[in-house]
Amino acid sequence: MVRRGFGLILSAQPDLEVVAEAHNGREALERAVETEPDVVIMDVSMPELNGIDGTRRILDAVPRARILALSMHRDAVYVREMLRAGAKGYLVKDADDESLIDAVRAVARGDAYLSPSVADTVLADYRRHVTNPLDLLTPREREVLQLVAEGRTNKEIATLLSLSVYTVDSHRSRLMEKLNLNSSGELVRFAIRNGLIA
Repeated sequence: MVRRGFGLILSAQPDLEVVAEAHNGREALERAVETEPDVVIMDVSMPELNGIDGTRRILDAVPRARILALSMHRDAVYVREMLRAGAKGYLVKDADDESLIDAVRAVARGDAYLSPSVADTVLADYRRHVTNPLDLLTPREREVLQLVAEGRTNKEIATLLSLSVYTVDSHRSRLMEKLNLNSSGELVRFAIRNGLIA
């Protein structure tokens, strides 16, 4: 009933056409391969093949398709895994008709779409799981990074921080290793991007 209802809402729009419907994940994959749709509205919880794995398999088979996840789940783990699988949007099932239409059109254009009710969850999850590379550095390494970015030589840094030149060189090497950078120029660009110097 829900699927049929969504189909009627979308079919009523002059710029949208429903080309196929599916009862489960395997059927969704088959229909996507047959019809090569612009947008696939993929339920997260489906029998036989769940929406996360279904999304991956559809995108492997039909790379140009854009996936809009549809779910009753507002849990960060579902949203994260669907987005990681390649979905361009995430819509909760209790969204109104206008939100459904807006979401489909946004995803069709290549824009991302998140239901407002999951946006805060996604932001909180992002903050919890994504660490700033600066957090990997010790206070002394951050200090050395800033001075390197300001164009100071190892000898000048050693004098300023009352360290040996060898210790400064060791800090510089560890910085590059931790930040996966290969040159002083990359260190400078990293420092600028992260607001250590203007």
